[in-house]
Amino acid sequence: MVNSTERVGLAAGLAGVATLGGLAAAGAARSATRRRIRRGQDPYHGVDFTTMYQDRASTVTAADGVELAVRTVDLGGLEPDETPELTVIFVHGFSLRLASWHFQRHALAQLWADRRIRMVFYDNRGHGRSGEAPADTCTMQQLADDAVVILDRTAAKGRVVLVGHSMGGMTLMALARRYPQLFAADGRIAGVALVATAASGLTEAGLGRGLRNPLLDGFAVAARNTPRVIEAGRDLTRLLLEPVLVAASFGPDFHSPAAGRAVEKMIQNTPIVTVVNFLNALERHDEWMGVPVIAQVPSVVVCGDEDRMTPLRNSLQLYGELGTDSRMEVVDGAGHMVQMEAPDRVTDAIADLVERARPAPPAPRRRWWQRRPRA
Repeated sequence: MVNSTERVGLAAGLAGVATLGGLAAAGAARSATRRRIRRGQDPYHGVDFTTMYQDRASTVTAADGVELAVRTVDLGGLEPDETPELTVIFVHGFSLRLASWHFQRHALAQLWADRRIRMVFYDNRGHGRSGEAPADTCTMQQLADDAVVILDRTAAKGRVVLVGHSMGGMTLMALARRYPQLFAADGRIAGVALVATAASGLTEAGLGRGLRNPLLDGFAVAARNTPRVIEAGRDLTRLLLEPVLVAASFGPDFHSPAAGRAVEKMIQNTPIVTVVNFLNALERHDEWMGVPVIAQVPSVVVCGDEDRMTPLRNSLQLYGELGTDSRMEVVDGAGHMVQMEAPDRVTDAIADLVERARPAPPAPRRRWWQRRPRA
């Protein structure tokens, strides 16, 4: 039985989520119409988007005890206890899982077959096969701390390139802010790829404008304090929220029912509590302080020009702050799941970044006349 207080929380939550739905409805309808009239073979027909879970499995325990599911791919005959030429760590986005990197995992494994490179993929807390995320840990800071633990456990030696999509990119910016020593000249990080992400401003453009809603905030608070609110409204919340997330995933002319089903399944399998709690984190997200830290190493920014979750302008702002050793890849017609819509473009951008990877240059030495005199 749901009491009156819980009913208020439920009503607030559904109203907040419905705001997101209203912003997406027209675009979703247009996309659905175009896909219905479009003919031709699904380019991803028969693709099994779960094969990554057949890769070598391990579990990394976060500092607070949450278990993170990890999959590792060692190339070029690399043994698990050897130091790789380079480790590439992939961080997935909001309400997704490590399988969202399906195409990059297989294409890069083929490209780097003769190189001793390690690829690491993991499910964020509360996502995929990782452990449940307590409400107070659904923050960018916590995701950054999880990333450090993953790095320490799976890439204890050698240089590392980081690749983040959507919330994964935000995680990497938070990582840079909290652990800048990793990006210094004597640090471990040698490159960063930011795919369909933003340093801030999620509530200022695109579908993210629906996050700037006190009703949705109220729902998040009610969900933390009275979990039965979530249980009572689970089906209705999914009914409103999931179509928004799916509609935002692809560009209007993209046609692949198989990819659409794969993304929809990832979203459906993400606990609704995780979705609600991380929505709150996305609303408050501002990681500009981490961007100058990332600018010390080579980077690449990738975005689709039809991305309605993190619009192109977010990527342009990032690219403008990342310095001369950054490159940008804009994919015409692609939406938020650009790594699935145009996998070759994203794969090539990551491969190019790996070729450019290097540690940060040493800080310039101060001349004697620039040094502060002793007191």
